[in-house]
Amino acid sequence: MKVSVWDTYVSREDGKQMHFDILVPSDLKDENTIFNFGKSYLKSKPFATKGLTSKECRFCHVEQASESIEEAIRSKGYYIIEMENCN
Repeated sequence: MKVSVWDTYVSREDGKQMHFDILVPSDLKDENTIFNFGKSYLKSKPFATKGLTSKECRFCHVEQASESIEEAIRSKGYYIIEMENCN
């Protein structure tokens, strides 16, 4: 499965900046749906953030997903790769 990678940077209320990627099927083009996936992910965190808009989340590239990522996307609609200050 080809997936679109959306590079995302969100400010936490403690001053740190989160960096994570939202992976979605490459044929999903609706930005509001993608942003809502990111917002859903942020709600699962025990700390507050300052929000997520097109300013914080941008399309980066398309790549081939691994089997485990494909399974997660089929189940949930998206997959998050946590990179910085996500926990």
